Amino acid sequence: MDLIDEPQSAGNTPEFTVSELSGAVKRTIEGEFGQVRVKAEVGRVVRARSGHLYFDLKDDRNVLACTTWKGQVSALSVIPEEGMEVVVSGRMTTFGSQSKYQLNATEVAVAGVGALMAMLDKRKKALAAEGLFAAERKRPLPFLPEVIGVITSPTGAVIRDILHRLKDRFPRKVLVWPVAVQGKACAPQVAQAIAGFNAMTPGGALPRPDLIIVARGGGSIEDLWGFNEEDVARAAAASDIPLISAVGHETDTTLIDYVSDRRAPTPSAAAEMAVPVRLDLLAAVDQLGARASRAAGEGVTRRKQRVADLWRVVPKPAQLTDVAKQRYDYWSEKLDAALIGRVTAGQMQLGKASGLLRPSMLGNRLRQNHDRLTGLDARLGPALARSTTQARRDLAQQAGRLRPQTLEAKRAQAEERLTGLLRRLSAAANGQVDRHRHRLDGLDRMRETLGYRETLKRGYAVVRGDGAVVTTAKAAKAARSLEIEFADGTLRPDAAQPVARAKPAKPKPPTPEQGDLF
Repeated sequence: MDLIDEPQSAGNTPEFTVSELSGAVKRTIEGEFGQVRVKAEVGRVVRARSGHLYFDLKDDRNVLACTTWKGQVSALSVIPEEGMEVVVSGRMTTFGSQSKYQLNATEVAVAGVGALMAMLDKRKKALAAEGLFAAERKRPLPFLPEVIGVITSPTGAVIRDILHRLKDRFPRKVLVWPVAVQGKACAPQVAQAIAGFNAMTPGGALPRPDLIIVARGGGSIEDLWGFNEEDVARAAAASDIPLISAVGHETDTTLIDYVSDRRAPTPSAAAEMAVPVRLDLLAAVDQLGARASRAAGEGVTRRKQRVADLWRVVPKPAQLTDVAKQRYDYWSEKLDAALIGRVTAGQMQLGKASGLLRPSMLGNRLRQNHDRLTGLDARLGPALARSTTQARRDLAQQAGRLRPQTLEAKRAQAEERLTGLLRRLSAAANGQVDRHRHRLDGLDRMRETLGYRETLKRGYAVVRGDGAVVTTAKAAKAARSLEIEFADGTLRPDAAQPVARAKPAKPKPPTPEQGDLF
């Protein structure tokens, strides 16, 4: 048949457009499978930016694509997670743009308690890996809180038990934040209540609590599941106010118990942890007051006894002055005789001195000093003349030595020596710089030879996981992201193209100019 020939007729077989055929298939599937329930294992789960939820249901041979639109996600009681066994309800439909059929999931339920426990264990491991269960994050509870915030149902017996225990032990102000304690609304309301208490202003019209109690009575794992949601656990971990979890009975354990600052086996026990017993405190205060009074009285008694003991060993005032009085009387009796003797001895010394001070002796002493002064005066003139003459000769001799030609010659010699020293110093410095440059070049070549990049050029590669070098297959499997470095660049297994590595520029040392010292 030529290209311009008319196509042959297909007889009585009708012709469909692609859209007509796709619409017919869609009506057939939606008519035959209007509403179905499927029990399977959850495979791939994707949360699109638009808010739609896409996931797969699979068994050992087939995979069924599921879609939950943005407006339907909030109505799901359980958000599917990979590996979870669930029962999904919805209606079958088709997606003509890709020639595929899919299930519009409107309800997801966990298939049995075993699947719930598996999901709980998975969440627990993930939160523990983030450090939310660490003991160092736990904060001490206030000894006597002024205001206690209680998050629970306002109509149950739990709030009555807590208020009753607080009234019996130590009445405190209580703020109750009513929430649903089971069902779909439980987790978001509890998380919002914890965040709401933390958002209150301390000392405001509605005071911020000093302690939070999250309480609920016992129940099955399905009833308590709202306290196992990740939103509740993260809200409790982010709380700045110390938090006590009192969910269920003593044997019931939820995720909020691990992240809270203290876990109580029952709501009543939480109230007992929150405040001390007022009567016990009063009795303790009375006991301490009595002990303080006894201690003060005993202290005063001991000090009185000590003062009395010291007073017995202290001598009488009269005894302290008797010795001084006796010493005064002794020396006062000897004072008159001592004064008379001193005056007599002074008179005798004065008589001896006056006998030596005769006018003739003083005249002889005066003449001797005059003759000595006259001789010194006669010798002074010639001595000064000789000293002056000698000083003049020394000055003339030194002046003859200080000729300008001699000084200029010495300066020229010193300048020549300085120039030679500078020339030798510059040559030595340049030679030392050259030697250091050659040594640095050799060390750099050795570094390049011994570096791991030369090993990469011989066909090897370096594997890094999460930024650290991976040396075992086990560590590579545990890493969240891998990166393989080759000689010409880095390759990430999940990237389309390798990332080329720019070679670092080799720094060149500065060349010193002639005459530079450094």
